[in-house]
Amino acid sequence: MAITGIKALRRLMLGKETTPGTAVDTTTYWRGIGTIQENRVVVFPEEDIGIFPGTFRNYAARADAILELESTEATYEQLPYIFEMGIAHDTAATTDGKFSYKFPIQSTDIYQSTDLGTYTWEGGDNVGVVAFDHGFVRSFNLSGDAGGALMVNAEVMGGEVAPTSDNAFTAGVSIPTVEEVLFSMGRIYISNSGGTIGSTDDVVSDTLISANLAVNTGWTPVYTASGSLDWSFLKQVSPEVTLSVTFEHNTSALAELAAWRLNSARLIRLYFTNADASKTLTIDMAGSWDNFEKIGERDGNDIVTGNFRVRYSSADALFFEIELVNGLAALP
Repeated sequence: MAITGIKALRRLMLGKETTPGTAVDTTTYWRGIGTIQENRVVVFPEEDIGIFPGTFRNYAARADAILELESTEATYEQLPYIFEMGIAHDTAATTDGKFSYKFPIQSTDIYQSTDLGTYTWEGGDNVGVVAFDHGFVRSFNLSGDAGGALMVNAEVMGGEVAPTSDNAFTAGVSIPTVEEVLFSMGRIYISNSGGTIGSTDDVVSDTLISANLAVNTGWTPVYTASGSLDWSFLKQVSPEVTLSVTFEHNTSALAELAAWRLNSARLIRLYFTNADASKTLTIDMAGSWDNFEKIGERDGNDIVTGNFRVRYSSADALFFEIELVNGLAALP
């Protein structure tokens, strides 16, 4: 009997490229779920040749990869891969394992594709393994509800998919140890523009119920005639960041409703830490409230949801920044 694929034997592995688009051996596992979509655009030309059902003449006009990383628990150790592939690459300080990421804040600060950390990915099961290079993140979401973990999903795009040379995964790679980011260990800070973001005076207590951060990174592939079926290079157009926050309907929520009615600029920090504060995730953003939904309820409790549009604040020199501390000197 032929060997058949088993879901429990699937793997997703990745490795950081030294030169964007030049494949490398993978160096770690992605501790989540997803399978690689071989995105080939096949064209069947129309032709008048007197054959009623047509012939099998066709050609591949374009070939690239799509990898949907399905929603999974975010971890301090693996979130940097999403940020490196979607914002810009950074090297951790060896003393505290700190990684920092930020989008450019002015037109003169536009990132080049070499500022992005691109990755080679391998995926498959016990039957077959495929790979692609030049992997980058086109969009990602971070979301969570009180009482659960922070969740992450992302869309990774890459170059043309092909089976690995020996139809196997890179050997000798260890599964990394990870720690989940717990949403209930988080806090939200909201400040006036011109204030100090993250000030202890601006922590909003007993109010944050859930949140969803949606990031369209602005990184996009550009297709040119350059001797290859996949895209030629990456270019960053305008990123788009939005935040949806569900509040307990209380005086803190009323204060944000008032700021929305005045079109006031706001500074928001989402801050998460583990039990002993050795690992942290800090997300800072400037912008203003786009809209508030009508009062809703959850289990009989009144809630209200606000939708925040992130924009550059010249007064605060801030658009969107992330700092993550996980104790690692470098990513595996």
